[in-house]
Amino acid sequence: MSALAISGAIEAGLLFSLVALGVYLSFRVLNFPDLTVDGSFPLGAAAAAVAIVNGVDPFLATALATFAGASAGFVSGFLNVRFRILNLLAGILTMVALYSINLRVMGRPNISLYGEATIFTPFEKWFDFGIWTTSIVLFVIALGMKVLVDWFLGTQVGLALRASGENPVMARAQSVSNDRMTLIGMTLSNALVGLAGALFAQSQGMADVSIGIGTIVTGLAALIIGETLLGSTKVVLATLGCLIGAVLYRFFIAAALSVGFLGIQAQDLNLVTAVVVAIAVVLSQARRNSRFKLWPKLRRALLTVQPQKG
Repeated sequence: MSALAISGAIEAGLLFSLVALGVYLSFRVLNFPDLTVDGSFPLGAAAAAVAIVNGVDPFLATALATFAGASAGFVSGFLNVRFRILNLLAGILTMVALYSINLRVMGRPNISLYGEATIFTPFEKWFDFGIWTTSIVLFVIALGMKVLVDWFLGTQVGLALRASGENPVMARAQSVSNDRMTLIGMTLSNALVGLAGALFAQSQGMADVSIGIGTIVTGLAALIIGETLLGSTKVVLATLGCLIGAVLYRFFIAAALSVGFLGIQAQDLNLVTAVVVAIAVVLSQARRNSRFKLWPKLRRALLTVQPQKG
């Protein structure tokens, strides 16, 4: 792989690590299988692109895109808690509706940001590391979001959110509103995805209505790869796994496409994605099962040990 391909893979991995953090909040913490991300990701890109083209400061445009993603997540959560629509179906409905909304926001299928100032422009003037400049900025942003997620999940609201996802009945017994926690979790989850979409549009120089296809698969792949590697349920390690898993996932994809292994070409991207995710799931389940099988053996061995008489 060339240096350009490696930097591109790392850049894409850092971008989608934000998606992985959002998926972690919804899937793992809240136990809400959310497909909204396939719509909130291009929504963030569309909102940021339209704002930048119309002269809005890139930092403010990124904040608006984050808010747009948060609004999409709130809608999915509201459909679930207010109208008792199945969580999976609520995400699908929002995702489908967002396709038309994204077209309305952009006014056309895609918007070019060529020649426009982006959030990366000031950093390119302050320090120049060539093709690595964008990756460094994205690394700082991704690490900052990871720290914020770690901090939030350690607060009282964050602990209530985790309790609601882990055991809703027990959380309700402790006066925790599961419906409120669902709204908070879904809003924060898709805010991260909207932020990722805004950064994606600015780093790639364009926003397209179709860039959200497969976003949920990428987020899940990064999450599962991270869990497989670190194998921990601790929040700090789980969020770190999201960052590592996203970068490794994009690196595997770039490596497979660049070396032409087994004749793999660009049109085989979805096939490679499915294979990588399947392997990660199998390894994760094998590791979990081996851990559970090991404990009974250790327990029986300890019980059969007889104390020696002095």
